[in-house]
Amino acid sequence: MTVLAEPHSSLEQARILAKAAAFAPPSPRMEDGRLDLVGLSRTELESEIREIGEQPFRARQLWHWIYHHGVRNFSECSNIAKPLQQRFSERFVISRPEVVAVEQSSDGTKKFLMRFRDGQMAETVYIPDLEDARGTVCVSSQIGCTLSCRFCHTGTQKLVRNLSAAEIVGQFMALRDFYGEWPTPQGGTPRLLSNIVFMGMGEPLYNYENVAKALRILMDGEGIGLSRRRITLSTAGVVPVMQRVGEELGVNLAVSLHAVRDSLRDELVPLNRKYPLAQLIEACRRYPGASNARRITFEYVMLRDVNDSEADAKELVRLIKGIPCKVNLIPFNPWPGSSFAPSTPEALERFAEIIMAAGYAAPVRMPRGADILAACGQLRTACGRARRADAEAKNIYCSSPFASPASASEGSIQPMLPSLRR
Repeated sequence: MTVLAEPHSSLEQARILAKAAAFAPPSPRMEDGRLDLVGLSRTELESEIREIGEQPFRARQLWHWIYHHGVRNFSECSNIAKPLQQRFSERFVISRPEVVAVEQSSDGTKKFLMRFRDGQMAETVYIPDLEDARGTVCVSSQIGCTLSCRFCHTGTQKLVRNLSAAEIVGQFMALRDFYGEWPTPQGGTPRLLSNIVFMGMGEPLYNYENVAKALRILMDGEGIGLSRRRITLSTAGVVPVMQRVGEELGVNLAVSLHAVRDSLRDELVPLNRKYPLAQLIEACRRYPGASNARRITFEYVMLRDVNDSEADAKELVRLIKGIPCKVNLIPFNPWPGSSFAPSTPEALERFAEIIMAAGYAAPVRMPRGADILAACGQLRTACGRARRADAEAKNIYCSSPFASPASASEGSIQPMLPSLRR
């Protein structure tokens, strides 16, 4: 009989932190000794400014220029004297991940391949609203994933490392560069990039410290200024950290449920073997701030003849009873090599009817970007694999599912981007 670790024990918390440390991102210091200011907390930024003998207000100025105006060069900071601009440029940098490929879906969704300073890559997706001039940025928190969920394409890519706070924030900043949404829109001005979901590559709660740091930067009112209600953090059920999300960040929580019996969830979401359904559901009941105005979202991918029966729907209703929540039903998005099929429309409709009859919202989240492998569960880069021959590598960054030699070379990327801009 397997003995499960107590989910809130200090030993279990330490194990998760140790695992994160083993996949730590690169240092924020460049090879030339300069420090990347993106990703530093306000306190860290002020400390660096004091270190070079400048007053703390300079840190506030830089924060505003970096996160409100989106500058990439200190020479753009017009209220800082040129000698000090030069001094900053000798000691610091303002980084972004490099967008090396972009693919556009027939529904307007765009998938961005981001390359980081060490050459590793991750994917970020922009999903425009079909009715309003706004949209959602789906960011990655890790390169690869350890969870190996059977229906998820990312789960077939081994974890390479965690992303830093700078690399997480940088994904959003790079998309703001792409769409020209600087400075940060104020007041009632519509935002094209209005929401963020942590539903890209990786399990965010296995990289909690970097994710939390990035979120505090994204939510800071003197910079990017995203509201907590516009941010959703998704987890497959890292129970010991879920409470911290509610207490420390207060953002929306989404839980990747996908099965209502431990025997099936053990297979679909292997993390369930460590934190089974009883522990996961109890953690949801305890989630700080959960209410009818701030509901937990349960994500449920619909797999034909696997988890889509009427009995499954009724058991789901029993499991979530009393939790302020809604259930997002997600038709399975096929990917190369997957062995599952989407539920039939009839099964999907009946499943939703049972949940709604119990008083819960059960919207069907129709696929966006499936034709470019950008939909839920389809993200994956091939950067962990062997690179192409050296002669090809001069023009090709990564053999991602969409970065072909024609689309991923330095010579072809730059002409390609303007044609895809809104």
